[in-house]
Amino acid sequence: FPRPQDDYELYLRHVNSYYHFRISSCSVTLGYVLPYVAEIFAAQPGWRKDDTGTPRTLTMVAGDDEASRSKVVAETLAAMRSTKKFEVLEGWRNERKSVFGPKGEVLFTIERSAVPLLGVMNYHVFMTAYTRSADNELRIWISRRAETKTYPHLLEVILSGGIAAGEKPYDTLIRDAKEEASLPEELLRSRVKSTGMVSWFEIRDDRAGGEVGLLAPEAHYVYDCELPDDVVPTPGDDEVEDFQLWTVEEVRQGLQRREFKPGVGHVILDFFVRHGIITEENDPDYVELLPRLHRQLEFPLRRGQRAGRYDEESS
Repeated sequence: FPRPQDDYELYLRHVNSYYHFRISSCSVTLGYVLPYVAEIFAAQPGWRKDDTGTPRTLTMVAGDDEASRSKVVAETLAAMRSTKKFEVLEGWRNERKSVFGPKGEVLFTIERSAVPLLGVMNYHVFMTAYTRSADNELRIWISRRAETKTYPHLLEVILSGGIAAGEKPYDTLIRDAKEEASLPEELLRSRVKSTGMVSWFEIRDDRAGGEVGLLAPEAHYVYDCELPDDVVPTPGDDEVEDFQLWTVEEVRQGLQRREFKPGVGHVILDFFVRHGIITEENDPDYVELLPRLHRQLEFPLRRGQRAGRYDEESS
């Protein structure tokens, strides 16, 4: 997806080719919607499409709070699913994601599989687990996605998971680490380190499942975890085929061969930068790489909760 700092005119033409998704009580754009998707939504009760100005808009006009807006979205998607309007809804997950407003407030929740239809922000956690040998050689645990998943057989770091509505990133990490890699909670709580975020903007291809060209702006909370040599992750569900312990060079080659799921490369490159594997001395694109790992996205973002001690101090 074009960046405005690279070519602003190209960027402007690109974003104005989509409908800007909004709600009636907030003029901020929450996502970009493909024109034919906007047509289908606009035919449903509670939605309005406006082609008269620039940008063109798709607005949810029904609902005046989180609960009522969430109800409108749920009813709209249920109707679309029953009439098979969109292939992407065949991956229905029965898991809700939150959509945030400009003050970090939850505007509504939406079924996970429908998020790219409205092009709204999506949030995940990613954990890179690694070991160090006696001679300090770093190796990284790599997982392979199951055949039944989107992006089948592509590679990831040891853990990735979508943050459900009402869930905190760290809770997502603990839950998914147990489900996907059979890693105990007590081990993670003593070893996991929060290391920041990476962000990017995907235009979905056929490997994602569903309609091609849907937009997916994403922010990933990233964590590191140095595992003891005697801890071997094992698949705990049907989402992962296996885990392998790779050298840094093997991971580099996998990235070059495009064997990793889109977006995971950002997580790995961020890990390489933070651990001094990629530096200005060994990568001529180092200065260009850093802002690309932390793209400034155009939409309202979620906000974390203050720790209790700060609330007390500010009261």
